[in-house]
Amino acid sequence: MTQASSLPLPASRWRQYYQLTKPKVVQLIVFCAVIGMALAIPGAPSAAEWGVILAATVGIWLVAGAAAAFNCLIEERIDAKMKRTAWRPTAKGELSRVQTLSFSALLCGLGSAILWVFVNPLTMWLTFATFVGYAVVYTVILKPLTPQNIVIGGASGAMPPVLGWASMRGDLGPEAWLLCLIIFLWTPPHFWALALYRTEDYAKAGLPMLPVTHGSEFTRLQVMLYTWILLAATLLPFLTGMSGWIYLVAALGLGLGFCWYGWKLWREYSDTLARATFRFSIWHLSLLFAALLLDHYLTPLLT
Repeated sequence: MTQASSLPLPASRWRQYYQLTKPKVVQLIVFCAVIGMALAIPGAPSAAEWGVILAATVGIWLVAGAAAAFNCLIEERIDAKMKRTAWRPTAKGELSRVQTLSFSALLCGLGSAILWVFVNPLTMWLTFATFVGYAVVYTVILKPLTPQNIVIGGASGAMPPVLGWASMRGDLGPEAWLLCLIIFLWTPPHFWALALYRTEDYAKAGLPMLPVTHGSEFTRLQVMLYTWILLAATLLPFLTGMSGWIYLVAALGLGLGFCWYGWKLWREYSDTLARATFRFSIWHLSLLFAALLLDHYLTPLLT
């Protein structure tokens, strides 16, 4: 085999743009939004409601992808300094600032138009406000200024269930805000677990993440405390009558598992355990919302 043939082929332009949207992150965002849509409908969706669900899903995905692309644009120099993000097309110089900004604007405009025409104006404005909250307030203002950036900025990341609920109901019910609260409290321990084993990266990039400014031990304590607060919040859907026993069992099992990871991380730190905590946090949120969905459809059949 020659040296030239052993070199990997460059990524296609399409794949470079796709990578800008942070697909794994956006998938979780859209999943939580879809759960919000399903919970807003008392029974099985009608044909017309399926149409709204499809339009809302596409619109929210496009705007979320636009926010991710704008984040890559703003942080291209920071990303280039960090091992975790140095592969991004903007950090590698594969896409120019004009190309990235144009792509972000196209996705945001198209997604907003779909939400306005096929869903409702409330959902469009809420989704656009989430774009501004993440891409501008969090990325441009909070992230470089305060170690509490992920706590304050987490409000925008917690909005997907509210967007989903609003798309089907046209209002902002307390159930939607309860789901928003759960994601809001989930975000700090999820992100700080990542920041703990990427502390050197953040320090090199000059970002005041909590492990950089307050040290590992303080951050680990915050992770543990937040997991217990989160556990209490995840019980609220059952206590308020929003869900049944199926969800309660899942919430307790997943919540206690997250608390165990938080406790272990506080007592005996290692990068391996921090990575495991971060991975578990993703499963925690995904399975928690999946349990809400199962409970929503199965509990009426069992009673």
